[in-house]
Amino acid sequence: MNQYDEPVAELETAAWRKSSYSGANGGDCIEVAALSGDRVGIRDTEQPGVEPWVVRGSVFRAFVAAAKDGEFDF
Repeated sequence: MNQYDEPVAELETAAWRKSSYSGANGGDCIEVAALSGDRVGIRDTEQPGVEPWVVRGSVFRAFVAAAKDGEFDF
């Protein structure tokens, strides 16, 4: 096993969840998963073959806080 195998295996078995705002259609949303080492996996449900992004938990929490504060509103 090399340094890249562990994160890949963890992403394959992660408990992915999506926002309740995404609706019942099953698409048009992102899913997130808490990972070891205070990391968060992020994937697009419309592109299941694309490898998920992995960011530090602090980065994800800052993004969520900014979104809640309306920083990304158009």
